Amino acid sequence: MPDTGARRAELEDNLRRVNSRIDEALAACGRSERPTLIVVTKFFPPSDVALLSRLGVRDVGENRDQEAAAKAEAVADPQLRWHFVGQLQTNKAKSVVNYAHTVHSVDRIPLVNALEKAMARRHEQSGPAGESEAAGGRAVLDCYVQLNLAPEDNGRGGVSPADVLEVAAAVHDAEHLQLKGVMAVAPLGGDPQEAFGRLAEISADVVHRYPGATGISAGMSGDLEQAIAAGATHLRVGSDVLGARPPVG
Repeated sequence: MPDTGARRAELEDNLRRVNSRIDEALAACGRSERPTLIVVTKFFPPSDVALLSRLGVRDVGENRDQEAAAKAEAVADPQLRWHFVGQLQTNKAKSVVNYAHTVHSVDRIPLVNALEKAMARRHEQSGPAGESEAAGGRAVLDCYVQLNLAPEDNGRGGVSPADVLEVAAAVHDAEHLQLKGVMAVAPLGGDPQEAFGRLAEISADVVHRYPGATGISAGMSGDLEQAIAAGATHLRVGSDVLGARPPVG
């Protein structure tokens, strides 16, 4: 059996280090509004999620539906907000809306339609009187439009910058979805400062059209400082909080 006390101490120390980095990055660019820290728990056990919650973490991220669904069921903590941050197949939409508060990887119209249909079904099943309880108590599903900032990389998810407003419009017009902003991952081998600067420009275009969509989901363990400097409102950090990923059997 793992030493829960030792693991808690490790997570607490790692969280302190990450939060110190965030504080320093905010001070360096003169920002006062603190971004939301989403701890991505991919491949780590539900026990780590429970420990993180006891340490004050309220936002956790997953990028595989099968793992996320099982973990959300195992850690039935109403204080936690679950963020789906990975590539999402349309046939998984029905499952994802059962636990996710936010999907950060909306990158095509068919996925928008699938998420809207799944959320509508949840509301229908709850009935008019229980609408507030639909989809885990969420009236709407928060969504970020994911951009691909490296068009030459066809293997990476995300809509092209030229098409972002089309996808954003579809999310905005959906009854049970709420457009929160944009998301991106810095291209491998590229300059994250340049990439996130481009993302901030695209975000401004989206906000001009949809004033409420001010969110920028950007930055991971290796580039959170550059993301904060570019205005990130949500950071997705995994390894710097949880450590090296355990081997997958």
